[in-house]
Amino acid sequence: MNSTARILAVLDELLTEAGPEERGALWQLAEQGRELDANLVRLPPGGEVGEHQEDILDVLLVVIAGSGRVLARTGTGTEALELTPTTAVWLPRTSRRALAAGPDGLAYLTVHRRRPGLTIKPSVHASVAHEGGEGPCMLDRVCPECGRLSPDPAPVFCSRCGERFPAG
Repeated sequence: MNSTARILAVLDELLTEAGPEERGALWQLAEQGRELDANLVRLPPGGEVGEHQEDILDVLLVVIAGSGRVLARTGTGTEALELTPTTAVWLPRTSRRALAAGPDGLAYLTVHRRRPGLTIKPSVHASVAHEGGEGPCMLDRVCPECGRLSPDPAPVFCSRCGERFPAG
């Protein structure tokens, strides 16, 4: 099957249409058969994505609007990388980092290899009827903004949209 190139989004139009109060993931690449994931994320003025580590994927972050900084943990401390429109930052897998929006907020595009989706496998004891879904013990790991299940057992911030998880 041969796919056809096409425009999926015009990012500055998405930011304008969303309105200044909307934050989190404003757009996500959702095409069938893709090998990439991409998200347009907006943080409000002073908003932040707490320190986290992506263990599997390198991430490319491209600033679309606003300003801010990436706080990157190094072997000797923390380095602040300033973010302005058109800045591209490589966030290598296993690196620890946090994001902080400047006084005008921060809108950025993240691009990375697609994560494999969750799959449901039939039980060995298929004759026993079970209701589906995640166990209630995992609900505190679901982001209230974008619905992503965090792999962290005690998340503070969502690694996809930056939303702060409710306190325990």
